Amino acid sequence: MLAEFVKEAWYVAAWEHEVQRLSLYRRLVLGEPIVLYRTPEGRAVALEDRCCHRHAPLSHGTLRGDRVVCAYHGLEFDPTGACVRVPSQNRIPQGARIRSYPVVEKDHFVWIWTGDPADADPALVPDFLPLRDPAYRWRGERLHVEGNYVLIIENLMDLTHLPVLHATTLASSTIPDNEIPVCYSSNEREIRVDRRIEGTAPPPYFRMLAGFEPNDRVDRWMNTRFEPPGSVFIDIGAALSGTDASGSVNGRRVGTWNLNAITPETLTTTHYFWAQALDFADEDASISELDFQLVRSAFLEDLAIIKGQQENLDLDPGVPRVNLAADKAGVQARRLLQSMIKPANCQ
Repeated sequence: MLAEFVKEAWYVAAWEHEVQRLSLYRRLVLGEPIVLYRTPEGRAVALEDRCCHRHAPLSHGTLRGDRVVCAYHGLEFDPTGACVRVPSQNRIPQGARIRSYPVVEKDHFVWIWTGDPADADPALVPDFLPLRDPAYRWRGERLHVEGNYVLIIENLMDLTHLPVLHATTLASSTIPDNEIPVCYSSNEREIRVDRRIEGTAPPPYFRMLAGFEPNDRVDRWMNTRFEPPGSVFIDIGAALSGTDASGSVNGRRVGTWNLNAITPETLTTTHYFWAQALDFADEDASISELDFQLVRSAFLEDLAIIKGQQENLDLDPGVPRVNLAADKAGVQARRLLQSMIKPANCQ
């Protein structure tokens, strides 16, 4: 596994609803303790969760206006990380401050920049469009993964495990790599794996969710895109054959998005923020709930395997791995991440 993190990047620290006004919320991100809260105006703040005095976790303290009050000796820190009050003395010691992280709220996520604050460009925040597009119904959550973040990325970029690991959950949604051409493409900003098959019978997954008939013929697609360091978007859909797959014919074009924001907690644990969105069945909430539960059940199967992988890696990380053809995108993702880490090592 990669022994370091890509730090010059935006990561999801929390769903927006996790960060509340009257509470202090601790989260480890890239091995760094962070406390999240909101100012009286509702602005999200991310500070180092470690008092500069004796390193007590500030998340054990309280809020006073927009200040965090340490539970140990009462030192107060403003949203910039500066210590602005020491109850036991009038003078504030030189250098009495903690780190403050740039924060952006977008697409129902609270994003933080873990690198040099001067480089924190909000335009670089990944775009999870379906989470703000009113055409989509969606539901999301955070899962805690006992495994390195790269294992999750590899899992999402290789969908050939679906008919094996997910035989009772998502197997019917997959498009087998051995039956159709798989198109791989990559650059320094993304890696794509595109699959498309035309004139096929609709799989049980789409018959159950979207009402296609067994005798229908559909064109299907399954396109996966990785945007480093931790965003994976999977576009899965079907349309009646002979129609434009990007259009709609009598409501018989359906699309689902599996959206993933992967944030390392430590080198062996990960925060996995994900959502499932679909652009049909607006009148029936049970359809989107069924889709969410199907995918969630599959992810829990993934997490059990990833935990086992991590346990074996911990025993001996030097044991070599054999790659298959379907691992191409995962290998590319690992190399891309490594290339983003190396410049930081030279500073």
